[in-house]
This record gives sequence, structure tokens and C-alpha cells, in this order.
Amino acid sequence: MSIELQYLIFAVFLLLIQMLFQTGAGFLANGFMGLAGSRDDEVLTTGIGGRFERSYYNMLETFPVFAALVLIMEVAVANEYMDRNTTSIMAVQLYFWARVVYIPLYIIAIPFLRTIAWLISMVGILMLAWPLLGQVT
Repeated sequence: MSIELQYLIFAVFLLLIQMLFQTGAGFLANGFMGLAGSRDDEVLTTGIGGRFERSYYNMLETFPVFAALVLIMEVAVANEYMDRNTTSIMAVQLYFWARVVYIPLYIIAIPFLRTIAWLISMVGILMLAWPLLGQVT
């Protein structure tokens, strides 16, 4: 299995861990019946719980793009449209580790460092996307 696919799997587990924390925050804010019901009367999660929730939703915004790019790249390599290189390995590592760092920075509310971590994860996505764009032009 390629390093890129390994990091995609790591990112899936990171997303699952964030989902568990977000669910826990929702439980603390709304109780068991709040989670089990229709959530019509859901209380917005604030404080640390709200930050868990927002960091999870932020991951949901970037993860599909990351996953799609990794899978497209794997197909392109398998069909010999492009060669595997160290740039893609560095890209997936940048994305994953920046997302790992982003979570605690968001939870403990460190604004500028959090933004830098997000930007680094976006650099990883762009590093994956750029060579693929070259394949379609």
C-alpha cells in the first residue's frame, strides 16, 4: 500500500476521532435524549464543546477534497498517467500532521497558530492538486 493511501487511512481515523469528540460535546450540551431525539430543540454547543464541534466541521470541509485527490492520484499512477514522487508523499504528510496540530490549537483557542496549521494543510492539498491539473491540460 502506498504512503499516500496510508495517510488517507490515518486521516479517516482522525476524522472518526473528531466525530467521537463532537458527539461527546453534543451529549454534554443536550443530554442523551437530545442526541436520540429529532434535535428540534438542540442547544448550540458553546465553549470547548463548541470548538470540538467547529474543528470537526472544518475537517469535514477539507477531508473530501483531500480524499478525492489522493484517490485520483492513485488511479493516475496505477494507469501510468503520472509517476509517484516525493511531492505527493510530502503533501499527504503536511495535510495530515497539520490537521492533527489544528485540533488542539482550535480547542484551546489559539487563533493565529490555528490559522497557520489550516494553511499548511491547504498547502498539502494544493501540492496534491497541482500535478493532477497538469495531467488534464
